[in-house]
Amino acid sequence: MQHQKNLFDLPQDITYLNCAYMSPQLKSVTEIGTRSVLRKARPNEILPEHFFDQRTVLKQRFASLIDALDYRNTAIIPSVSYGIANAAKNTPLKKGDEIILVDEQFPSNFYVWQDVAKDHGAVIKTITPPAEFNQRGQQWNEAILSAITSKTAVVAMANVHWADGTLYDLKAIREKTKAVHALLVIDGTQSIGALPFSIQEVDVDALVCGGYKWMLGPYAIGMAYYGEAYHQGTPIEHNWMNRHNSEDFNNLTQYEDRYQVKAARFSVGESSNFVLTPMLIDAIDQLLKWTPENIQNYTRQISKKAITRLQELGCYIENETHRSNHLFGIYLPSHINIDKVKTKLKQENIIVSYRGNAIRVSPHLYNTEDDFNRFASLFA
Repeated sequence: MQHQKNLFDLPQDITYLNCAYMSPQLKSVTEIGTRSVLRKARPNEILPEHFFDQRTVLKQRFASLIDALDYRNTAIIPSVSYGIANAAKNTPLKKGDEIILVDEQFPSNFYVWQDVAKDHGAVIKTITPPAEFNQRGQQWNEAILSAITSKTAVVAMANVHWADGTLYDLKAIREKTKAVHALLVIDGTQSIGALPFSIQEVDVDALVCGGYKWMLGPYAIGMAYYGEAYHQGTPIEHNWMNRHNSEDFNNLTQYEDRYQVKAARFSVGESSNFVLTPMLIDAIDQLLKWTPENIQNYTRQISKKAITRLQELGCYIENETHRSNHLFGIYLPSHINIDKVKTKLKQENIIVSYRGNAIRVSPHLYNTEDDFNRFASLFA
């Protein structure tokens, strides 16, 4: 696969290795957004059916991306915190139950669990990585599996760690949670769109994704999947579109106790957003053409020589078995001064992130092997 720089509008004088922070926008998505903004200038052309048709398309596209058989198990959300809150509110908890989290996971998948734990007398159990780097990812996964017991009510975590790309074995974790009748809630923001994921293979109870990172969409829209365990839940808000027969504008005041089927009750109000929804549809369409598998393969190919070079300098980068290729962390040895590295990267207009003790690198199809060679050369 060749790079896809021409489909993005990144400045030529920067090297952007920071998709985990925020993806650049596809030119096609920008064009659709512009047309969509102008559309409201003629509201007479926006018909009642337009409130629903694009919503359905977006759910179908997202279902295809995550290999879900029924798009009705998906919902449109404005943020990860919103999607996780719907899951947390409807997770059965009692005093003494344990909620398993991983160390330093993103706050949107922490605060709400802290809140519901307090309300129900449940206990937060945080699984930390080993202090030593040797086989770090493997040992962290083993610790998570060991922590899941009959006391576990829910495991809430990411597919890959947002700070350094540590990859978690969700198949094994799902198997263990099912064995103890615990739920599994995944924040897929840093993986869905760039890392293959299949609901058929990992039958999670909920999967929540912000849309502005690896799904290449705009800010303030995302997608979620809610499995059968949540289909009778109560959403955190009550909007008219999620109720039965809401398509009938003439009878909206015939108030309905019934919701739309399956996960539809969890979509945010105004989810037919006439600007953001078509933009995210176009972005996911492009991802489906590329496929997450190809994105993983491409990012691996362009980074492998640079990674080897950095490892030879003494940097720690998790082995491929336990990390993603689209997002990984670099931990520096004592003889490399991180402040000097930051200065060099800034001077060369190479953009990365710094999370905890790691330099977080997150490439995409607009990057090349030359980008990585330049990047690695600044560590010597």
